[in-house]
Amino acid sequence: MKVLSEGCGELIGWHDPDEHRAWVRANKSRDLKDKRMTIADAVEEYVPDGALVALGGFGHVRVSMAGVYEIIRQRKKHLTLAGKTAVHDSDILIGAGCVDRIEVAYAFGHEMRGLSPASRRAVETGQCKVVAELSNAVYQWRFLAAMMGLPFIPTRNMLGTDTLKYSSAKVIKDPFSGKPICLVPACYPDVVFMHVPRCDMYGNAQIDGTIIEDFELARAARRLILTTEEIVPESEIRRQPWQTAIPFFFVDAVVEVPYGSHPCQMPYLYFFDEEHIGEWLRMSKSLEGVKEYFDKYVYGVKDFTDYLELVGGLRKLDYLKKVEQLRAPMTAPWLKKRG
Repeated sequence: MKVLSEGCGELIGWHDPDEHRAWVRANKSRDLKDKRMTIADAVEEYVPDGALVALGGFGHVRVSMAGVYEIIRQRKKHLTLAGKTAVHDSDILIGAGCVDRIEVAYAFGHEMRGLSPASRRAVETGQCKVVAELSNAVYQWRFLAAMMGLPFIPTRNMLGTDTLKYSSAKVIKDPFSGKPICLVPACYPDVVFMHVPRCDMYGNAQIDGTIIEDFELARAARRLILTTEEIVPESEIRRQPWQTAIPFFFVDAVVEVPYGSHPCQMPYLYFFDEEHIGEWLRMSKSLEGVKEYFDKYVYGVKDFTDYLELVGGLRKLDYLKKVEQLRAPMTAPWLKKRG
């Protein structure tokens, strides 16, 4: 196989597929067992310093912010972040000093809300290093390759772009057509956090609305921590098994955390807390503001429940729920059936 060119980005998260399979057989049980635990215990057990972390959801939607805040509360260090669609979650983690290396597809911005002062400052001062760059699609395909047990996925994506130069991909001569083809390496994160609407105590999880790349990411993860709006009986999961996007045997921990995506959106349940996101963006313009934010909302509270009370409690949460109910489409038959 002739390599025509390759990016200068660092290869992170790659394992020989057979080695990964052996690791999974040795370290992950397929027993149907109760996996409920607290978010504090899950982070302590499954997130070592230096781990490669990936987060489910997309941008400011269905992100496990309960997991993010607990990582910060436990002062985890030297994490590498798979920043496939990293926005608020990555900005908070980088601002807290937990992440000092990141491979990015989209990061350092809050979409229509503007850039990320904390992350930009961290990269410009060397606190956080961008080790490689990819496109959003390519990052999803890194997880797809891992899910399929392949060392790489061939694609035409990134060919002819500067993004390729800073990636960990390689360009080869296609043995069939003789044309250049890009090989995207698989990625197996050490630990993944996902927030879902509901799951049972074993980890069978259902997701309403778009899944984004969580189907592939759950199957690429070495450790998978689910935070969920509610833990439901297994019988409820079995009533509509076609909605189960993540089966139990991929899951290591299940944590019930209502409003666990706040201040981000949970489709069909609650809307973005723009007031709180705006507060972070204002405070993170300075190091003093960053410290004040974390002292108040992370280190100054006992857990995520206390954090929710501090940001406005039931009054604020009920308001976000009503906004989402008004905004969300009324054509969600799976939700109507559950109601």
